Amino acid sequence: MARISAQEAGGANVLAFLGMLAVSELGKDLLAVSDDGYNVVVGSTAKRPILFASNSDHPRRLIDLPALGIKSTAAGRYQTLARYFDHYKKQLGLSNFGPINQDRIALQFIRECKALDDIKSGNVAAAIRKCRSRWASLPGAGYGQNEHTLEHLVAAYSAAGGKVA
Repeated sequence: MARISAQEAGGANVLAFLGMLAVSELGKDLLAVSDDGYNVVVGSTAKRPILFASNSDHPRRLIDLPALGIKSTAAGRYQTLARYFDHYKKQLGLSNFGPINQDRIALQFIRECKALDDIKSGNVAAAIRKCRSRWASLPGAGYGQNEHTLEHLVAAYSAAGGKVA
């Protein structure tokens, strides 16, 4: 579950959307064998998790993913790239890459995608569509990575306590 408060996030639906994103990006099994995803490096699996120990900074590990033909620095619950962390650390005045700050960065991505009102009102399908440019696992993202179905994501959102309009 997201560590940010419902009040700061904008309500229970927003917390549920963050939970859905974590399931989409990492999967339930990897969330279960990590600190709920907050310490996961890209390329991890539940059987072979790659975890980082300190939240003082983004882990900045460049991981080669030959099956996808990419190299990535994605890390944390929402698989934030190091360069984005650097930008949002400054913009949002963050002191570290801890769980609440990872939640804050994900919320900023959602705001920039203009999806926050959709999430609050329960229009999760529209919010997923608007956010697909930020998370490769969302349907229609087009990054050549594993994309989940809308039905799977709406189920994860509902399971996390989100209300669908």
